[in-house]
Amino acid sequence: MKKLLNLFLSIAVIFLMAVDVSAQKTIKVRFNETDEVLINPGMGFMTFQRFNGDETNAGVGWTEGKPIDYQKFSGNLVTKDHPMTSIAYFRVYWRYLEPEMGKFNWAMIDLALKTAHDRKQALMLRIAPYGEDPDDVPGWYRAMVGGPSMWPGQPKWRVDAEDPRYPQYFGRFITELAKRYDGHPDLESVDLAIVGFWGEGSNASMLTQRTREALVTAYTDHFKKTPLIMMLTDEKTNKFGLIQANVGWRVDCIGDLGFWSKDQANPDYTHMYDYYPQGIINWGMKDAWKKAPISMEVCGTIKSWKGERGTCQYCQGYTIDQVNYIIDETLKWHISSFNAKSSGVPDEWRPLIDRWLKRMGYRFVLRSFSYPEFVSAGGQINFKSWWDNKGVAPIYKKYLLAVRLTNEKRSEVIVTDADINSWFPGDNLYDDSVFVPQEMPAGIYQLQIGIVDRQSHQPKVNLAIPGKDPEGWYSLGKIEIK
Repeated sequence: MKKLLNLFLSIAVIFLMAVDVSAQKTIKVRFNETDEVLINPGMGFMTFQRFNGDETNAGVGWTEGKPIDYQKFSGNLVTKDHPMTSIAYFRVYWRYLEPEMGKFNWAMIDLALKTAHDRKQALMLRIAPYGEDPDDVPGWYRAMVGGPSMWPGQPKWRVDAEDPRYPQYFGRFITELAKRYDGHPDLESVDLAIVGFWGEGSNASMLTQRTREALVTAYTDHFKKTPLIMMLTDEKTNKFGLIQANVGWRVDCIGDLGFWSKDQANPDYTHMYDYYPQGIINWGMKDAWKKAPISMEVCGTIKSWKGERGTCQYCQGYTIDQVNYIIDETLKWHISSFNAKSSGVPDEWRPLIDRWLKRMGYRFVLRSFSYPEFVSAGGQINFKSWWDNKGVAPIYKKYLLAVRLTNEKRSEVIVTDADINSWFPGDNLYDDSVFVPQEMPAGIYQLQIGIVDRQSHQPKVNLAIPGKDPEGWYSLGKIEIK
């Protein structure tokens, strides 16, 4: 009789437990997209030879290739007439970083990295081998190879790139650069620059395959953590770069609807109508955005798009429709970041720029999140989530999706296994479960969500939804731990 009673009680307990579980409600939270411009890592406008809080360039000019002329910082990160940014772009010539053979001026890059970090930015970097007159290769290299400061076979080459000493010594510098900075937390990306004024790759197609491979692999063999972005130059160079690594691409004349020629149908001079759309496809770069970032640079400056003279011989001023065409083409090409050369944005065009910034890169909208109303310590929170990436690219940095349980007594961050780098534009579903620590005290907790840094587990990415707290977490609702 006693055994029968114990069996009955056991069945009753199991029955009650089953009823308890089945009676639990599922909480489903829905979110609408906010309309704000988001400042997020690895995307948006950037400062050029400047940082957040600096004054922009006057007129339609800019500076590049020289060491940064640091402005006095007031403590205010806002730059007048320029969007807030998460990227500072530094472009400097080889001669300033290796003034003596084998002696490297790393202090210059260290200071730029620290300043970018202090201004809430990461540093995008290009080491250009040389620029226009008088920006030659390093003096010691010129003394070694001799000759005039212009190779006669190519007017935008300072030296003969087929001289075996060029890939040897410039390639050695890139190798040393990677040894010191690859994977640096404040280094956004590195341009894969090999030849041409300003490192723009002019006539890279003239290189022999041996020289091309030596220059490209100086980057791809040694930058394994920091993303590489190569100029859209020619089929041989771009396709070889893609074989070696997941490389993104960049172009430096966005907005050219006929800047350099009265005949806009001339493919040699009209970047937006001919050179870029054809090169992206013909040189194998159409799908590069799926694995590495796409970065672009203004042709002239945005002020020169309005017809302000100085750098644009044929500019007559673009219409709103033309500016929208330029913007929409870059979005079609999956742009993540844009260099406006630290030139101000005209007030009347700011709504167009804001529209651009709301699509550029990634823009995560959490549409819905479902979770149970309670869970036991040591148990699992089973959840379902629907994410909408309203941008034109994925996120490339290796961040983590995490939830946080928090109340007045305890906060616990629990990371998920979500591969957020695979969240391409459009809808993305992520359903999972996370374990609650056994030692979590019973009580009512706020359930929050965030995209966090791998080391600190602090939120790093702003979502396009309401409900963010001062620490960067987004509220989902309450959950009870029993």
